[in-house]
Amino acid sequence: MIDLDRATHSLTQFVSERFPVEKLNFHSMVEKKEVPIHSMSWGYYTGGLTMFFFMIQVVTGLFLLFYYQPTVSDANISVEYISLHVAGGALIRNMHAWSSSCMIFFAMVHLLTAFAMKSFVKPREITWIAGVILLFITFTFGFTGYLLPWNQIAVNATKVGLQSVEYVGQYLPGQLSEVPRILRETFQGESSVGQSTLGRFYALHVVILPLLLAALLGLHLLSVQLHGMSQGVDQPAKKFEKFISIFLFKDLTLWATVFLGLFVVAMCVPFDSILPYPLLAPFNALGATPQGIKPEWYFFFVYYPLELLPFWVILVASTVVVGILILTPWIFKGTSRRTLGFIASAAAAYLVIMTVFGEQIYEFFKH
Repeated sequence: MIDLDRATHSLTQFVSERFPVEKLNFHSMVEKKEVPIHSMSWGYYTGGLTMFFFMIQVVTGLFLLFYYQPTVSDANISVEYISLHVAGGALIRNMHAWSSSCMIFFAMVHLLTAFAMKSFVKPREITWIAGVILLFITFTFGFTGYLLPWNQIAVNATKVGLQSVEYVGQYLPGQLSEVPRILRETFQGESSVGQSTLGRFYALHVVILPLLLAALLGLHLLSVQLHGMSQGVDQPAKKFEKFISIFLFKDLTLWATVFLGLFVVAMCVPFDSILPYPLLAPFNALGATPQGIKPEWYFFFVYYPLELLPFWVILVASTVVVGILILTPWIFKGTSRRTLGFIASAAAAYLVIMTVFGEQIYEFFKH
């Protein structure tokens, strides 16, 4: 029989250790807060950069909402109108597109550096789990936003993505095998990718996902503020700097520099210029699927293995990786930061190789 008093006490103690609300005061969160200075101190800036690019996404996305039309007949035309006829429209759209990729890039870098710095140990488990879920939401942002221009590559890549979700069902037992099909039908909304799909992806992208991300980001930031910056290295740091104002000033300076770089890139390099024109043509349901259809670069790490290996292998590997990420605070509890750094470096190397050389690797093994 469960001892309710003991269970309640354990739960209360667990929550109080992860959220020490007694630290919610000016002295603890402003006057006393310090940041360690060591060889991995640069990692403390990656989370702020991820949040900065999210802020740019929100601001530029709000401007785009004034002109974007979420219908299959007008979506592509409205995007073209924004780019060609709205004053500053091309700049805003390019900033939105480029900052989307930057946000996902720094979210992955932040996860890897936090892992290497062992920023998940007690009492930071909730901070880590919230961060992992935030990464998944960030990827979902990219997937849902990809469809909105309603061009050839967007629609066809979305079809492949939704079909992959349903394909999982054949590897699940009993009634669970129906869940992927139900999910695909829920998000697709009709027999094929069409108006219902666009409307649901639009709602996810501009309402549901931002609300979820804002809530989890608030939890993540609150936890970071309550516990401060993690130690980061095996040997305790000998030097510290005040969070207010030294670290914050450096953070804001970095944001300003990055914003300038993003602004220049958005002015000079249209995001669409990296794709062949046929992929950017308005979607034609009666036309043939053009060559070169593939997802955005941040899905290459799973896309090219899917092209080379059986689906079930990737499914098992993905499930194991997700499980390890969620359970990291317990699995790697006693692991040294040196070992964690090696694992993070190996993961980073895999991501870089598959992103940069994935197509060449695929062509090599294909032939």
